[in-house]
Amino acid sequence: MNPQPKSFSAKPAEARNERTWWVIDAEGKPLGRLASRIATVLRGKNKPTFTPHVDTGDFVIVVNAKKVLLTGRKLQQKNYVRHSGEPGGFRSESYGHLLERKPELPIQKAVKGMLPKNILGRELLTKLKVYAGPDHPHAAQKPQPLSYS
Repeated sequence: MNPQPKSFSAKPAEARNERTWWVIDAEGKPLGRLASRIATVLRGKNKPTFTPHVDTGDFVIVVNAKKVLLTGRKLQQKNYVRHSGEPGGFRSESYGHLLERKPELPIQKAVKGMLPKNILGRELLTKLKVYAGPDHPHAAQKPQPLSYS
């Protein structure tokens, strides 16, 4: 009888030591496809050491967030909605207006929706850095360009 191979489970300290920084240019990229690629890297699913309950992902820097692409008529028709909890507190805003006002928010919301809805998901979201323009203050971390495929 052959003994079964042991399952691999990443340790949090080991995963923290192996984190790398990636930079991705959002210019002309569809929002949903971009967000799913970012969520995969943040979660660590692109690594062979992926463990569901451990943060094995990397940091992701997104530049040119204001130039992200929404296909079709989504800029006018897709709405960002929120409610204050008070009567009459419903607020709705088109994504076109939201991109002008806060260009980082659509990418952050799209990625947040693709992450786990628990403490781990909120922790993963802190590793996402989104910037409206082409510059970012993370040059000291030596980020590598992330291939978009």
